[in-house]
Amino acid sequence: MRPEVPFDAVLLDLDGVLVESEGLIAQVWQSVLAEYGLRLDLAEIAGQFTGQRFEGVLAYLGTQHAFVPPPGFLDTLETRFNAAMPGVTAIEGAAETLRALRDSGVPFAIGSNSERERLHLKLRFAGLTELAGEHAYDPSWVGGRGKPRPDLYAFAARQLGTVPERCVVIEDSVVGGAAGLAAGATLWGLLVPGHPHPDGAAALERLGAARVLTSHAGVRRALEEAGLLAPAPAGDS
Repeated sequence: MRPEVPFDAVLLDLDGVLVESEGLIAQVWQSVLAEYGLRLDLAEIAGQFTGQRFEGVLAYLGTQHAFVPPPGFLDTLETRFNAAMPGVTAIEGAAETLRALRDSGVPFAIGSNSERERLHLKLRFAGLTELAGEHAYDPSWVGGRGKPRPDLYAFAARQLGTVPERCVVIEDSVVGGAAGLAAGATLWGLLVPGHPHPDGAAALERLGAARVLTSHAGVRRALEEAGLLAPAPAGDS
């Protein structure tokens, strides 16, 4: 008898899991803040801004740097972010993972703190729109309650016809991982080489990640082990 499959669906973060955009976004933050008189290094931006929504970043800037956004600041930031989107690329192996899920009939959704238009721009410029399908959600679907709150992943699970407890969430940050765990899902960390991961494997493990993987090939193998994907042919990476 086939053992019970532990998951009904897969929920994936966007930035750092499917697309490489955080380096571009960090540079935009650095440039715009400098124009308004606040100079931060990229290490601080990566460490404190990754995975956060605007309000979280602005709260940090106010608390740690006494920075109050002047008139026009957010409009400038939005314009620069959107202008940077053509530089977004897919994380290595991300397309193969989405294709494997789709071809195997495994329900999956994307949950991102990105603003809706920018979420879809990232998918388009990374060449993932068609593979991502219709289940790509941002906080506007849940009244603006983004990660680390659980609402976004709980909503995504419901849209797939299941409950979070029957989902695995794939995340690269503590902020996103906390959202998945708070929703009741199983957390797998994904930390691909070459992408900034200020939290690191140890932080995800302390948070409660059941596994921490380092490639999409590893994600697909883990999904095979969980019974969601059929074993890849010999020699497939």
